[in-house]
Amino acid sequence: MEPQIGDKMKVSPDLTAQNEWVEGEVIDVEHNPFTGLVIAIKDKLGRIFFGQSRYFAAI
Repeated sequence: MEPQIGDKMKVSPDLTAQNEWVEGEVIDVEHNPFTGLVIAIKDKLGRIFFGQSRYFAAI
């Protein structure tokens, strides 16, 4: 199922370089012809993380 703007997701430390998964709200979903589905989330600190959907998990 494709995420929608406003959904809650978490992003892998492999993408964020943080120690743990980061939770946030989906702010953008893009169908990129080269990399596939790209998701962007904003966490509670205002940081934005984006990348391929394989780095994200639904909460």
